[in-house]
Amino acid sequence: MSRNSAQRKHDLTADSCQKELVKLIQSFSHGHHLHTVFSDFVELSALAISNSVDRAQFDAREKRYLDIVGKYKKEEVAKFPQMLGLLVESFELRVAMIGKPTAGAQLVGAGLTDVLGETYMMLGIGNDRAGQFFTPYSVSRMMSMMLMGDCGAEVQRRGFIRLQEPACGAGGMVIAAAESLHAAGHNYQRAMYATCIDIDPCCVHMAYVQLSLLHIPATVVHGNALSMQVWGTWHTPAHVLGGWTFRLRRRVEAELLRDAVAPERDEPVEELAVAARQDAGEDAVATQMDDPDVAVLKRANGKAVDFSPVREAASLAELFEQSLASSTRERSVFDTIDQLTLF
Repeated sequence: MSRNSAQRKHDLTADSCQKELVKLIQSFSHGHHLHTVFSDFVELSALAISNSVDRAQFDAREKRYLDIVGKYKKEEVAKFPQMLGLLVESFELRVAMIGKPTAGAQLVGAGLTDVLGETYMMLGIGNDRAGQFFTPYSVSRMMSMMLMGDCGAEVQRRGFIRLQEPACGAGGMVIAAAESLHAAGHNYQRAMYATCIDIDPCCVHMAYVQLSLLHIPATVVHGNALSMQVWGTWHTPAHVLGGWTFRLRRRVEAELLRDAVAPERDEPVEELAVAARQDAGEDAVATQMDDPDVAVLKRANGKAVDFSPVREAASLAELFEQSLASSTRERSVFDTIDQLTLF
């Protein structure tokens, strides 16, 4: 999307809070480059949100916060919380209007959107030479509706779905997925988890801020999805407050146990459970763990059917490493990030 197109779209769809946000950013133009101001704004916002929930990284991020603030005058520093407040108000307005019809062709406040991505493009501060363009939210919304389809069965079966975005930009695709879940009657704050990656730190901060304000559980990673380098991770407040480290660990543990039962077989878990019961004898019974995908088989006399590896892992982390070592599939950057997140 060109800057002129972004400007026309902004004039048509931006709510009053978005327009005021743009004016505040542009008010710095006499003494600072707009790209620097915008980047500092989203990073300061990300640091403030992270430091309220992620105590493990507090000291380093607090130092970074003070370093950025030190570049501006006192009256300029006061504008940054005002900009964050306007961004919060914009999302509050749009969350309240999700799914509600609008009058005529007026699209203001019609639903969720990629507020920061649209602002970034409208200001003309994108890196055109690097091919950096933010997908229009209407396109992201259409793609999410086509790709997600009927996700209700997956949500019912496993409790939540996982999204993996290797070039997340400002998080527009994840926001669109959340809106699609909402349209399907699901609470996106509990029915989805996103792992987002981008090589541009400004994009990482934009995505983190927007997903945090929408209370979407996610890990936003500053990294390279091609080389699998990871330079930093940002856990949204929804991740921390919702206990998602534990929930994701249970999901990984369930998948590892399925691999242990049938490391190189294509049969579904249900068929394997039947076969195992037959091997164990007619008196074998299945008991379910917390995760409905995992079955533990026991004989009637209480003796468990042994599916353990040759050497029992000392910890879940070691079991995870064994799985990666024995797996024939190529390890992806998301595997690396999950390992860093969980262990």
